[in-house]
Amino acid sequence: MKKTVMISLLVTASLFAADYSSVIEKPNASKMIEKDLFPGATTYKMPANCVTDDKDSIARGAFMFHNLNGKKAKKNPPKGLSRKQNGKNKQYGNCVACHNIEGAIGAGNIGPDLTGYKSMFIESGARDNQFVYQKIADPRVENPNTHMTVNLATKLFNEKEICDLTSYIVSKK
Repeated sequence: MKKTVMISLLVTASLFAADYSSVIEKPNASKMIEKDLFPGATTYKMPANCVTDDKDSIARGAFMFHNLNGKKAKKNPPKGLSRKQNGKNKQYGNCVACHNIEGAIGAGNIGPDLTGYKSMFIESGARDNQFVYQKIADPRVENPNTHMTVNLATKLFNEKEICDLTSYIVSKK
């Protein structure tokens, strides 16, 4: 009996000691990390006629500013926006998670307060629309250590959507 138990244990141990290296997946982590890295900070030129006082553009900007994504958005998107992009739920900005602005509900306090931005910065000449556009497109140009989302380089937003957001931020509320 002792001999049978001993043989049984040896056979079991040899099963666990087998070389399973051929069935273990070994991805190249360096290539995976490289693929996930952001491109370098990029300066973008705001397209002509980007910033507008068109109510539809401002409505789209407001919707993106105040909503997280298509699935969880509280209201239907305004004309020109969709809950889906390439068959997936569209990720919006959720800018309000970090910034405050007129009419914000549950506004954040991590990023600068954008309340009164038009009168405080645009009308005073301290900043211009290009500055706001760039800040949304790729904030790393001005601040390499920012925690703000890099929107154009990552394709979270396209140029038109960044124009809509810029139009909303610099609009009279």
